[in-house]
Amino acid sequence: MTKGKQVKIYLSGHRIALVAVLCFFALCVQSVVTQKKHKPKGKDEKIYLIHSDELKFDHYGMNPDAQIAKGRVHFRHQGAELWCDSAYFYQESNSVKAFGNVRFRQGDTLSLTSRYADYDGVEQRMAARYNVVLTHRKQVLRTDSLNYDRLYNYAYFLEGGVLEDGKDKLVADWGKYNLETREAVFYYNVRMRSEDTDIATDTLYYDTRKSQAHIVGPGSTIHTKDGVVLTTDAYYDTKTDKAQLFNRSRLEDSQKVLEGDSLFYAKDGDSYGYGRVVYIDKKNKNSLVCDKLKYNEKTGEGYATKRALLKDFSQSADTLYAHSDSIRIYTFNINTDSVYRKIHCYNHVSVYRTDVQAISDSIVFNSQDSCMTMYKDPVVWNGGRQLLGEVIRVYMNDSTIRFAQVDGQAFSVEQLPDKQHYNQVSSRLMNAYFEAGSIRQTEAIGNVRTVYYYTDEKDSSLVALNYMETDTLRMFLSPERQLEKVWASKPQGTMYPMTQIPPGTERLDVFVWLEDLKPRDKDDIFNWRGKKAGEGLVVRKRQEAPLQHLDHDGLVE
Repeated sequence: MTKGKQVKIYLSGHRIALVAVLCFFALCVQSVVTQKKHKPKGKDEKIYLIHSDELKFDHYGMNPDAQIAKGRVHFRHQGAELWCDSAYFYQESNSVKAFGNVRFRQGDTLSLTSRYADYDGVEQRMAARYNVVLTHRKQVLRTDSLNYDRLYNYAYFLEGGVLEDGKDKLVADWGKYNLETREAVFYYNVRMRSEDTDIATDTLYYDTRKSQAHIVGPGSTIHTKDGVVLTTDAYYDTKTDKAQLFNRSRLEDSQKVLEGDSLFYAKDGDSYGYGRVVYIDKKNKNSLVCDKLKYNEKTGEGYATKRALLKDFSQSADTLYAHSDSIRIYTFNINTDSVYRKIHCYNHVSVYRTDVQAISDSIVFNSQDSCMTMYKDPVVWNGGRQLLGEVIRVYMNDSTIRFAQVDGQAFSVEQLPDKQHYNQVSSRLMNAYFEAGSIRQTEAIGNVRTVYYYTDEKDSSLVALNYMETDTLRMFLSPERQLEKVWASKPQGTMYPMTQIPPGTERLDVFVWLEDLKPRDKDDIFNWRGKKAGEGLVVRKRQEAPLQHLDHDGLVE
């Protein structure tokens, strides 16, 4: 044998060995793939044809591999039943194409009807088309194009669908439904309608067991019979009307607006708001701003804190701002014609409007008598005037003052244009009467003392000081707040020329000017200064009649 022939034989043998190795490797790979693809032995995966009125083959037609079944066709596969008018049965690929009056049933909880269905027994997937109705427990899904995956318990609709869950109805362009968890996801042009609710969004997750919807996407809205909710991220319970709103959501109806970073709304329970919460009362033209809010719509009780701010814009000319550490709201006789509210603002109350400013430890507003009461060292400024006492009450008529009262250590000061002299009135009680928002009469009662400066009508220079003591003093003013007349009960006093005023007479012993404590603007109300320790009024208890006690013998002690 020549050397060339030996080489050819050797190469030929080498090729044969290489081919053998490759074939063996391919068989191993196929075996592994087959083991992964097929389910464990012992489970029958075949589709069985149970019945048909007619069965034939058409080897020369368009479906030579199919058995053609007609008339009351019935298939069975792994616990599921399929009926139709006619079908192509591909026994080798373990699949069925069903036509006409297709009905599919799996157990006692799921059924499907359509005009056409393509079922793959290996993948356990069904593609149903035209007038598809999937019924799972109490949920019904209607569409023209649905894919059902039995392995993963998912149903997908691709060309628009409607899910009905009791009184809730959901409509979307695309979606999927998990039959095990009974949760659904809807995308594009989503609408959810229930008895009193209409939701519109771009994406919606719906849990049919909990009747809870998760709304996601810009421009999402929840319309109810009472109003509308604007949100980009919200959870809504269609049974209880409870809502959890995130990412700066907004609730609005004909009378109010509620907005916040996070809102938790309960129609018959406590509702909460967190982060830049804004509540607007359209009817009464006021608002509440805070970082934490609690409110119960059923009882009408509320609580606001963390930079709590009240705004009143009922007077178009100006807005009143009020801040305190905390604000509580109480509602009485709710849902009746005699309903009224009490609003408690407490600790470090500051009020600002361009024409009036005030500070106090606490304020209570009662809508029953339209009275605002300021407690514990209240001070009110109006232009160059300052008013303080133990308790100050202000009675409103709509949005204007009709009557004001200072009870206990009442003291009124008016700073004159030279900013060095002050008109002063001190008494036990002071009353002020208003007409059309303008003060027209003031009344001081009990231990009245006054310091009043007279001015020259020509150049407004100070002429004299009048010191007076009386039991009752009434002053009447014009609509322009000019003094028209004064009435006093048995007054005693002295008038001093400006050059002959005794030292110490120009100011009463209770004089105090607290301009440094006055809020300067609407932002300054958050900067509490207040009186220093020892500067506050000491509440004087009124003298009480001595009580008489009986001894054991019935005699008065």
